[in-house]
Amino acid sequence: MRVGQLKARAKDESIPLSYGFIGQETNGAGGLVNGLRTIPVILEIADEMNELCPDAWLINFTNPVGMVTEALARYSKHRKFIGLCNTPVGIERGIAKILDIDHSRVRIDFAGLNHMIYGFNIFVDNQNKTSEVFERFIENSILVNMKNIDPMEWDEKFLKALKLIPCPYHKYYYKQRDMLESQLNQYKNGITRAEEVIKTESELFNIYKNSELNRKPIELEKRGGAYYSDAACNLISSIYNNKRDLQVVSTINGTTIKDFPPEYAIEITSRITKDGPVPYKFIDEFPVSIKGLINQIKTFEILGAEAAMKGNYDKALLAITLNPLIANDILGHRLLDEMLESNKEYLPRFFNKEFHRENQ
Repeated sequence: MRVGQLKARAKDESIPLSYGFIGQETNGAGGLVNGLRTIPVILEIADEMNELCPDAWLINFTNPVGMVTEALARYSKHRKFIGLCNTPVGIERGIAKILDIDHSRVRIDFAGLNHMIYGFNIFVDNQNKTSEVFERFIENSILVNMKNIDPMEWDEKFLKALKLIPCPYHKYYYKQRDMLESQLNQYKNGITRAEEVIKTESELFNIYKNSELNRKPIELEKRGGAYYSDAACNLISSIYNNKRDLQVVSTINGTTIKDFPPEYAIEITSRITKDGPVPYKFIDEFPVSIKGLINQIKTFEILGAEAAMKGNYDKALLAITLNPLIANDILGHRLLDEMLESNKEYLPRFFNKEFHRENQ
């Protein structure tokens, strides 16, 4: 689901860039406003499910998955929900490519937040091969990337110090200057990721006009959503058949990560049962090297979820200003004002005075 469709995404990317900030649909200012548009609709769907099909699972792919899952955890009566992302699958496939083996032989223990997960333990054929595989990753990190993210190599010394596999979205934080420079150069040439996706979708729709088509178009992988269908079918099958296998999902923390409150949403390797995901407790707390950034983004998600739920400008302003991709109070409020105004038709909770009075 994409409230406002790709035209809204284009604004999520281009308006922040016009202020000199990263423009991205799930991170920074773009991620916030995407969440403001999306969360009220997702909550309505969850409410309807709670009334009409209370035993059904809501499996959410809609970005920003982390903020959406946090909103469901805090504001929905429907408690059967799971957030799902293709990033962990993409990382495992990237590692398999480095090792020149089939991806089914690779499994990684992940923990963090959506689009902010880290790979901890690496298994090949169910054997822990973390040390040797991590060395190969350091030398070939450019092979672990997403179609929608600039393919930039990680600094080898940084990876050796981190001792974890960062996800491609971490480049917006750890390589912020380089990523912003690349985006600004493309923006000046009239190119954004949203415009590339619009072009790709147009190509796909033309392909789908062929009634004799009997293959999955390779163009789908340009879309940045590669392997979503595999992840979705695997998750649905595991719930229905109570497989109790390990998959990476966004779910409630519970007692998994000690330094996170139990009600927080996290993304973590989980055992998938007929009753939903059970987080796999392979760590007790986040290492200090990543704890600060994770907490900062979790604060952003919580504030963003509340802003979306209540149409609360102050919470939205705090969220955008505290985000490490913005971190500027004056430009933050100017950017927020422009983005809210440009999305006015999709943000009735911010502009409906009666709703605003009743829910602040």
